[in-house]
Amino acid sequence: MQLTRQQVIAHRVAAQGLLRDGSSIDELAVLDFGVQDTSGSARLAFDARVRRPVAPPDTLARTATVWTLRGAPHVHRRRDLNGLAAALWPLSDADALARMQASAPLRKAGIGGLDGFTTALAALCNIVTAPMDKGSVSTALTKATPDGLHRHCRACQATHVYEIVLRFPTLAAGLELEPGTSPPVLVPRAKAVVPDAVDVDALQELVRTYLRLLGPGTDADVADYLGARRADLAKVWPDDLVEVGVEGRTAWLPDDAVAKARRPRKPRLTRLLGAFDPYLQARDRDLIVPDKAVQKTLWPILGRPGVVFVNGEVVGTWRPKSAKTRLQLNVETFAPLPPAIRREVEAEAERVGTARDATDVDVRWVD
Repeated sequence: MQLTRQQVIAHRVAAQGLLRDGSSIDELAVLDFGVQDTSGSARLAFDARVRRPVAPPDTLARTATVWTLRGAPHVHRRRDLNGLAAALWPLSDADALARMQASAPLRKAGIGGLDGFTTALAALCNIVTAPMDKGSVSTALTKATPDGLHRHCRACQATHVYEIVLRFPTLAAGLELEPGTSPPVLVPRAKAVVPDAVDVDALQELVRTYLRLLGPGTDADVADYLGARRADLAKVWPDDLVEVGVEGRTAWLPDDAVAKARRPRKPRLTRLLGAFDPYLQARDRDLIVPDKAVQKTLWPILGRPGVVFVNGEVVGTWRPKSAKTRLQLNVETFAPLPPAIRREVEAEAERVGTARDATDVDVRWVD
């Protein structure tokens, strides 16, 4: 089956709930694989998908923020976390080394990737038995683990455990992040189940979820998104997927998504997506934005902007400037927008203000 770029974009918009047909945050499809929460990005992502502006964080009682995919903080349904922990367990020594981003020092110390991971995991389970700030956890974890898991930090002139070595095992250790804390406070999760191996069925369902929401995609796309080693993921790749072609590229979809992708609903919407919105997390950036220069604008190494998203296309960027309860959005478009669309952008800016707890919102158009 062949799909056009327009079909794929329309399918993703609908599958991810960007048509704003959701009424409850914890029922949103994007929570099936988690929503990155960097500088409040999760609230913006939720607002882009629910009919009414998002309420304060305390309404998210059934969700939790955890260091999960690629070591970044993500919001997940709390009921999904035990299964996710087993799905994201490293697939091999090489996979564990790659995910902990410490291959050279661990190999030099003669420590296998899985040994390093399970050592840090066991230590975290013993250390964090009550709410504990990240600095204290790092200090205790450094004392409880071998030198191969440590590095010298010039910034603080001390030797401590690698950042990702701290973050990667926290999900399996049953730890979550207390909302609104900076530095982060780690909290033990009630009824957490500590896995001891990968659950292949759970991992395969996570693969299907990516393909259902961000597909069609390849094993390389999914591996990059999960932070896993492609060679290991390929060995457990689901065998019930449907092969499709997208603009000359071979990719995969779950069977239950094929009909929806073939005849998607044409997107008619205006949204201000946050820099880490799930829609922008797809790994085939050439499909999202074919223009290479625009790609560099959207995904710089540091300081990603938000995105002006109109009828399935990225048409500009936005950046916030906050002062107490006042929020200024500097909006820059790649081409002039019709007056009606500009009014829709300004209406969306009000919703962004609500999500960011601002009472005064001003849109500045950058020509």
